[in-house]
Amino acid sequence: MTEATIETLAAASPEASALRRRSISARLSSNWSVRISGLVLLVLVLMAIFAPWLGTLDPTAIDPSISNALPGTHADFTTLDGNVIPHWFLMGTDSLGRDIWSRTLYGGRVSIVVGLSVAVFAVTLGVALGLMAGYFKWLDSIVMRIMDGVMAIPGILLAVTLIALFGGTLTSVVIAIALPEVPRVARLVRSLVLSIREEPYVEAAVALATPTWKILVRHVLPNSFAPLIIQATYVCASSILVEAILSFLGIGLPADLPSWGNVMAEGRSQFNQFPHNVLFPGIFLALTVLAVNMLGDGLRDTLDPKFNKRGE
Repeated sequence: MTEATIETLAAASPEASALRRRSISARLSSNWSVRISGLVLLVLVLMAIFAPWLGTLDPTAIDPSISNALPGTHADFTTLDGNVIPHWFLMGTDSLGRDIWSRTLYGGRVSIVVGLSVAVFAVTLGVALGLMAGYFKWLDSIVMRIMDGVMAIPGILLAVTLIALFGGTLTSVVIAIALPEVPRVARLVRSLVLSIREEPYVEAAVALATPTWKILVRHVLPNSFAPLIIQATYVCASSILVEAILSFLGIGLPADLPSWGNVMAEGRSQFNQFPHNVLFPGIFLALTVLAVNMLGDGLRDTLDPKFNKRGE
């Protein structure tokens, strides 16, 4: 291989990259799964962001005089300082007279933050471990055996143990949910790196004595983005569901912090008489998880060329 050929392989064509980006954008915009799920997620995120204006009531404010009000009830809400607020309770109230609509909106904030935080944490740590295991052969067996050991422990059991040790704060819940996801991301990145490091452009960069960190950042990592983005959506959806499960069981976030799992947990004892306490936050939870999974499927259909070839 001549030096000119090496330089040609090592340098990426800006025109080809721009054409590829336009092609991906066109495929994404024409994918109905991506469009519908993206719209649903946008609406849910905007509702969570503007919860203080859409909710109108403090999600922790109580008024026992209107406890378990049915959806659509119009009543006077009396605050602790004696102020009377006429209010439409779109989703009713719980056993303490708290507005389910407001609690559901604020719960979306918590669930979305947990999902995104877990995805970022798990992908960041998984990428670092996967890059090292895939590129440095002497680290492969060490890192992968540790990942196998973590995967051998059920994710829920590991999360419960970590929360019991460090408490049910938002940070500890995020870490407890993210750690079981790290090995899956690391194994995915490792398999990608094992394939990419044999490509001609990587060999060209090595022949040009390019520093290892530049090879990983400029050549290996960018070619792993598509599978990583898809994996991140699945991690996000799974973490939102796991957080709700932990909070529903009473071992997740503190009960005074409104999350969809906490709202449903507080209404389960009266589900037969007042199902709206569980039904509405459950619908929001299901919509969010479904939309994120649909987004992941749409991204896989669009960005994964191997999947597209299998579908032809």
